[in-house]
Amino acid sequence: MVHIPEESGPRVRARELGLPLGRFKPGKFNAITDVDGVLVGHSTLIQGDGPLRPGHGPVRTGVTAILPNKGNIFMERMTGGGFVLNGAGEVSGMTQLMEWGLIETPILLTNTMAVGAVSDGVARYLVDRYPGIGDEHDVIIPVVGECDDSWLNDISGRHVRESHVFEAIHKASSGPVAEGNVGGGTGMVTCDFKGGIGTSSRKLPEVLGGYTLGVLVMSNFGKMHNLRVGGLPVGEVLAEKFKGTPKRGQTYGSIIAVVATDAPLLSHQINRLCKRVALGIGRVGSYAAHGSGEIVVGFSTANIIPRRTQKMVYKLKLLLDQRLDPLYEAVMEATEEAILNALCMATSMTGANGNHCQALPLDEVRRFLDAYKPIFASVKKRPQQSSAPAARERPSNEDREGEVTVSTARPTQVRGAEGIPFPTRPAPDDAGEPGGPEGSSSGSPAGSDS
Repeated sequence: MVHIPEESGPRVRARELGLPLGRFKPGKFNAITDVDGVLVGHSTLIQGDGPLRPGHGPVRTGVTAILPNKGNIFMERMTGGGFVLNGAGEVSGMTQLMEWGLIETPILLTNTMAVGAVSDGVARYLVDRYPGIGDEHDVIIPVVGECDDSWLNDISGRHVRESHVFEAIHKASSGPVAEGNVGGGTGMVTCDFKGGIGTSSRKLPEVLGGYTLGVLVMSNFGKMHNLRVGGLPVGEVLAEKFKGTPKRGQTYGSIIAVVATDAPLLSHQINRLCKRVALGIGRVGSYAAHGSGEIVVGFSTANIIPRRTQKMVYKLKLLLDQRLDPLYEAVMEATEEAILNALCMATSMTGANGNHCQALPLDEVRRFLDAYKPIFASVKKRPQQSSAPAARERPSNEDREGEVTVSTARPTQVRGAEGIPFPTRPAPDDAGEPGGPEGSSSGSPAGSDS
């Protein structure tokens, strides 16, 4: 067996390595909690060493809780959606989520065999807080996602308890989010290196709406030779160095991603946003293997759908579909960075049966990146400001950050879903008006009431 010495330096997030991680800037904490009202908490279980003894350990698992709307999601629900890239996994409650387009419970992440216990724990937490559930209020189906951590954890021992669910929920807070070997990500593996919880965010420039978008992942997928770091084939190089080390061989693994945004989106738009998360997962090296589960849950904090109201209708803010493209790009960037943050922040771990999962060697990644830095440095991050007078320039569709004001931002001029370009021709009432297109016709005689 090849011995790879452990690094002594501190773990850092992917951005601190100088990786090319997209053109949009992250939020203050570069985390899903940059979306106002989103809270995250963990409960981490690490106990015992040595041979696997089902029911006794070793234990390497936990629970992660994502609370929309500062935890008041039951009474003040939000629009939600999701996407399944490959379905060899589970997110309980997703059937109702996709049908109703509503998030009404916290979102919990854990290991495969703990889904029932975690769902029961969330139900108990909500019933204690809202005693009318099942009587005055409708019943609830908690949203709980899972990945298989059995290579490091005594998964069949089902060590996650109701108390751990309560701990994760009660610890949920805004601000920085712990990453790597924490919560539901404690025993997870990514591309044969230690994986776990990772998060990232993007803040769109004002001209594109100024919206904030965040992604949190529980990353547990892939093989080393497929790993891409900042688009570079780092995994192919590291696979040779780690050729003789034991690796998880029975499963490809899975990934659960949670997307939050303050952009005013309807459920079908959130579904579309969640699809683009799959592109970010692919950037890191996933091919969504037969036995893997790539499942995405998303929600928007912009609209509140009250559980109690005397009204028959309620009004929603809505972002035009033509304005979604920047969010698609941002969610792909944030997903890629969230996965890389999970890899970069996780530390090496030894678990059940002495299985050892080494952390991604950051020094090796840095050496690889150093060779490419001259190329990165030569890339212009933004288009240059035109030297032509503004009055002479034709309107541009470029979403150039800092060069266009909100008042001059225009919807895209590409064809919409109905296949009609916008704008088309002047309305009939404008035909023949001064400045109207020469030779245009209204299609009916002047003064006609037809």
